[in-house]
Amino acid sequence: MKKEAALLLLAFCAVFFASAQPALKHTRQHKIFQASKTLSDSTLLDLVEKQTFQYFWDGAEPNSGMAPERIHVDNVYPENDQRIIATGGTGFGCMAILAGINQKYITRELGLKRFEKIVSFLEKADRFHGAWPHWLNDETAHVKPFGREDNGGDLVETCLLMQGLLCARQYFKDGNEEEKNLAARIDLLWRAVDFNWYRKGGQNVLYWHWSPDYGWKMNFPVHGYNECLILYVLAASSPTSNTPTDVYDEGWAQNGAINKISCYDGDTLRLHMQGNPPHGGPLFWAHYSYLGLDPHGLKDKYACYWKEDSTQALINYKWCVANPKKFKGYGAGSWGLTASYSVNGYAAHAPDMKNDLGVISPTAAVSSLPYLPQQSMAAIRHWYNDMNKKTWGKYGFYDAFSETASWYPQRYLAIDQGPEAVMIENYRSGLLWKLFMSCPEVQAGLKKLGFETPWIK
Repeated sequence: MKKEAALLLLAFCAVFFASAQPALKHTRQHKIFQASKTLSDSTLLDLVEKQTFQYFWDGAEPNSGMAPERIHVDNVYPENDQRIIATGGTGFGCMAILAGINQKYITRELGLKRFEKIVSFLEKADRFHGAWPHWLNDETAHVKPFGREDNGGDLVETCLLMQGLLCARQYFKDGNEEEKNLAARIDLLWRAVDFNWYRKGGQNVLYWHWSPDYGWKMNFPVHGYNECLILYVLAASSPTSNTPTDVYDEGWAQNGAINKISCYDGDTLRLHMQGNPPHGGPLFWAHYSYLGLDPHGLKDKYACYWKEDSTQALINYKWCVANPKKFKGYGAGSWGLTASYSVNGYAAHAPDMKNDLGVISPTAAVSSLPYLPQQSMAAIRHWYNDMNKKTWGKYGFYDAFSETASWYPQRYLAIDQGPEAVMIENYRSGLLWKLFMSCPEVQAGLKKLGFETPWIK
């Protein structure tokens, strides 16, 4: 009888604990979820920055250490679209690595080794009058055509890359011998960019592309206003090209035609180009050039850039809150329209009736943190706490989603992840602004173009 009683007791206990497991598991998950809701802003930002930084660290291309064009967690890639380096995205990645060192995600020594790997690859990679192409093959260091006629130099991507490399130069230039050597090698890469070649025969405008096979056939002079201000600042700053100020005034600013006022809900933008979307365009315009170029107090005869950037971000936010097209999920906790993946391919989402496609791109709000800290934090908290499984993955927030279309791809793009990590770091410490604006030639270039900034003594 004692044996039978013992067996019955054991059976009862087994059944009880088995039935209790789901409840216990649910309790543990509930506690974890509650904990995420009580994270401080500082802790949550650190989590987002660290996980996004990993795109450029753990996710880097193995041979070069540079940024992959894209990472698809679902492992579904376009044909022949792996082992492809994004040169502009690598510039953002260089800045993210410096942020990683600053936040102690990695050591300074590990960061130095990665930069030596990147610079060694760039020294042997294809260049076209000093400019790298949009894409490079990680295995060969040769150009991977971005399009049939886009198989040569891409001056815009080169400047986005150089923005990050110059930050690295400044970070390591006063270090030990190994670090000083790296800084000197970066300086040589910088000096080799022939901005005057990209004036297409001495015109007072910079051209985006040149191909050894197709020449200037793409025919894309870069006029403002868009994401390309950094192009003209670096051209004026180059110690070897010394491009004249007329290139900026006639090419970028089009002799003042850049000043076209547009308004939305009481907010005014003063920089506009004919044919641009009416309410500020995609939000990456307020990010790419300003990852290193500090917009605080930055003014010239055309605009006050802190006001312009923060107003563009505010209009983007207000549009999503008003939600004139009545898309599902838009609001104060879920906003941000910029170029990203879209339900049908890729699109430059913007706050207007034509370009708002019901797709939210987290990078738009996250990278606007310095401009709209409250509104950006609200979006970060909502996506992390309330939509975590749909919006959050191995390298931070996924590139884009649409609640209207029930579309939640588990995919990342270098040019969208990079600004998130960099702008979070700029918000927390100002690191990348300090480094880039400390470049003496950048200060000289800005001064030559007639800019005011607290960085110019």
